[in-house]
Amino acid sequence: MQALLLLQGRPQITAAELAAALEVSVPTARRDLEALAMSGVPIYPTRGRGGGWRLIGGARTDLTGLTQGEVTSLLIGLTQSGAATPERIAAMRKLVRAMPEPFRAGAQRVAAATVRDAPWGATEDDSPAPAVAVLQRAIAESHRVQLEYRGSRGVTAAELVPLMVGSRGAKWYLIAAPVSEGSDVADEGRIRTYRVDRIGELRVLAVNGIAPAGLDLTRVWAEMVERVEGFRGAARAVVRVEPWAVRALCDRFGAQAQPLDDPPDVGGRVRVEVRAHRVDALAEQLAGWTSAAEVEGPGEVRAALRELGERIAASYRDDAVESPGRD
Repeated sequence: MQALLLLQGRPQITAAELAAALEVSVPTARRDLEALAMSGVPIYPTRGRGGGWRLIGGARTDLTGLTQGEVTSLLIGLTQSGAATPERIAAMRKLVRAMPEPFRAGAQRVAAATVRDAPWGATEDDSPAPAVAVLQRAIAESHRVQLEYRGSRGVTAAELVPLMVGSRGAKWYLIAAPVSEGSDVADEGRIRTYRVDRIGELRVLAVNGIAPAGLDLTRVWAEMVERVEGFRGAARAVVRVEPWAVRALCDRFGAQAQPLDDPPDVGGRVRVEVRAHRVDALAEQLAGWTSAAEVEGPGEVRAALRELGERIAASYRDDAVESPGRD
């Protein structure tokens, strides 16, 4: 929305200029412009030196001229194009307020039911799967979806009411539930989380699927994050980290690393607690930090690191290989 307002005030704008104006990255600005074009807004790019994005024929847009599908597409593009910065949140609110009344309810559902979360190794260049937009349209229209899901028990089919979609790091998740028996309302007691990248065939059904009255989507998302964090952090270890490497290690582990309040040791090393879903996975992640971090405990993680080191040494031990340059 803010990109559109900026375009209306000048002959053209480049992705770099839009990025500077909105204080976002150039790839994010470029995606915002592409989202506008794909939503039916009359803008187009010009290539080469002096190029940029322009409104066709110097046109000025009016939201009342957009169809409901075009408005939904525009809002979906905004919700997917990056993290929930204050500017993007403000743009979505302005867009919803400017919509004709018949479009507003569906737009509000999409805006409230889409989350962009930063942890777990996120990058602004992460692109959502096409299934995310399909799910968002179903939410806007209050329709159920039929999907195939590849889970731990194999491929299963389900008919669900999509309640919200959100990204946590590079992964997108669907939170959904089947309807209560004899109604169109999702069963709040059967809400489940689905990885979008594990969804196979997906289609929107021409039957209603309604969220329970008063459902707190913020609470539902927070509970999902806490539950997944628990799965990811079942194995724990305390490591002593060189001062120069503390920030890098914490960035690498994200929410699964927490510096402890203990004072540094005599060498200045900082104690940090790190977590992963299994001991062997934690050992594999820590193996690359041996020059900067030492595992203090527990013993099972130290043992897993030792076994990993022995396997690596064995795989590279080859007495038959001679050094280069020897006769």
